[in-house]
Amino acid sequence: MKIIRIGLKICIWGGIITIIALTLILSASYIMGPPPIDIGATTVFYDQEGNELHPQEKQQTFELGDLPSYLVDATIVTEDRHFYSHHGFDFRGIIRAVSKNIKALHLKEGASTISQQYARNLYLTHEKTWLRKWKEAMYTIRLEMFYSKEDILTGYLHAIYYGHGAYGIEEASHVFFNKSASQLTLAEAAMLAGIPKGPTYYSPFNDEERAFKRQKDILKQLFQTKMITQAEYYEAQKEELNFTEPNLNTDTFAAFFKDTVLKEAATLLNGNEDHLLTGNYHIYTTLDRSYQKQLEELITAEMDEQSELEIGVISIQPEDGAIIGLVGGKSYEESAFNRATDAERMVGSVFKPFVYYAALENGFTPTTMLLSEPTTFNLDDGDTYEPSNYNGYYANKPISLAQAMALSDNIYAVKTNLFLDPSNVIKTTRTFGITSDLPNVPSLALGSASISLLEMVQAYGMLANNGKTVDAHSITKIADADGTTIYERKDKQMEQVLDPNKTFILNHLMMGMFDRRLNGYMEVTGSSIIDQLTRTYAGKSGTTDTDNWMIGFSPVVATAVWTGYDQNKPLQKPAEKRVAKEVWAKTIEQAHDNKEDIPFKAPQGITKVIIDPETGLLATSDCPVRRAAYFEVGTEPTEHCSIHLPKEESAPSTQEKTLFKRLFDLFN
Repeated sequence: MKIIRIGLKICIWGGIITIIALTLILSASYIMGPPPIDIGATTVFYDQEGNELHPQEKQQTFELGDLPSYLVDATIVTEDRHFYSHHGFDFRGIIRAVSKNIKALHLKEGASTISQQYARNLYLTHEKTWLRKWKEAMYTIRLEMFYSKEDILTGYLHAIYYGHGAYGIEEASHVFFNKSASQLTLAEAAMLAGIPKGPTYYSPFNDEERAFKRQKDILKQLFQTKMITQAEYYEAQKEELNFTEPNLNTDTFAAFFKDTVLKEAATLLNGNEDHLLTGNYHIYTTLDRSYQKQLEELITAEMDEQSELEIGVISIQPEDGAIIGLVGGKSYEESAFNRATDAERMVGSVFKPFVYYAALENGFTPTTMLLSEPTTFNLDDGDTYEPSNYNGYYANKPISLAQAMALSDNIYAVKTNLFLDPSNVIKTTRTFGITSDLPNVPSLALGSASISLLEMVQAYGMLANNGKTVDAHSITKIADADGTTIYERKDKQMEQVLDPNKTFILNHLMMGMFDRRLNGYMEVTGSSIIDQLTRTYAGKSGTTDTDNWMIGFSPVVATAVWTGYDQNKPLQKPAEKRVAKEVWAKTIEQAHDNKEDIPFKAPQGITKVIIDPETGLLATSDCPVRRAAYFEVGTEPTEHCSIHLPKEESAPSTQEKTLFKRLFDLFN
């Protein structure tokens, strides 16, 4: 009896506490009032000036009575069959879902009502936390308290995502059947009603067999619940559906950039990209609208429409990492795959600056000489490696690091990589923020790793930022539907990761590709675009059988360009191999329009000397070519060139047998 009395007390007090809690919740919901419903509202994106990125009209609206009754019924029987009888929460459905989850020993299904889904889409992110669940419950109560079932269902049918960029039943109807929702047949309505549960999974464009199976299940439920007659059921089963290809009339300006923004916003808000588009957010971005417009027009002009050659371009401000322009392919309408952020491609010689930064850390200077000639490397495992230079050209004599960078000499790069040990080069590359897999092999020096364009432009951005970290980003602020700021990017103190002196020296070495004074056994690699450039840039190009890269920067802007085929088809036409450099040259110049010409500034501890590029020694007035070079104090050459003499015969120079003489002997 005592146990019974205790149990009775617990039940009574539990009931009292529950009643008090419910009273408080309902009172709070009433005091907060109706949550705003803006049917047809979508998230708005802003450029760096605060102007709307895509000024657009609201989506076409409709009344519930405009839709066929079977379309509404199909939605209810699929998503929430007790919609008209519950007050926001389907407790029978919850109990049923819990029971099934227990039997399956995992979370097999949930029991969200239409009201809950609508609340989540309108006001919340999709993060799986108790706080989000509590907010969802409160919004659901407020929706049910202040709006009719018809209002909630109407809003839901405007907001739900049907895949392929279609939000709301009206857009979905046009995408899949090229007609208004009011004109949908029963069979078409049942097909569309099955999609929102899993837009990718149940779309007939993705899996027609699965989509039709779900359509037939929905038709059967409509018949069993007497929402349609037997004749309608049989007729709908036999109807042949005529689909159209997805064809939304959307503005594709900055579309790849917008996708990048959505992905970043989803990470910041712990949500998903589909929800963010209909969440009525205000997202303020880093985009330079004028530059983006020029960039897209340039790509249209430079890329051959008849070719399947693709392109990716990213431009960032090194000082703060803001992405001011981005293109992930030549046509968003043909392919929305973002090659600028999501593709990892073999980088080729644009990897060499990482190798040479490691070399500078290990005592190399711009005038360190190594022999450039056909070379067979004997590896520790008994194998051999025989890299070659472009078109089989070699100096067949020692060349300096400065000239090796400017001409992109492969033999010099591999010798340096092996001398340093590829594992050490990998460690150095990690300091540039590269997280992709890097093979510990001799060919790493020639870019045998596959890395994304985004990672590469961030890494080069560090060089432009004097060796400080760069966090590429596209969002500065996010506000919710009420205008309340829910995220704002704070100014970060950039960490000094790279040595400023070695960074400056490497940057000057990378200017060499645009300096004809470094021509040797072939022209410098930037010779074809030098005459298009009006400012001083540092850069590096890279070529593999299937990929072309060009990345370059000033202290103001860093721009990376990649071209290639999605299926890794070899690049064979000369015109295809020129696109990356041509686009980069025009793009980098456009990016600097109306921007201050800020020079690369030498830090303390750097000394400037004039050298003879051929010998790497101090130039005399008799040297036919002279060029400035930068060294850390104490590492600059002290001997003068003795080859270029006016009257006397040239005498071979002598150099102290240092680390580099031993390195020279090691490979020659």
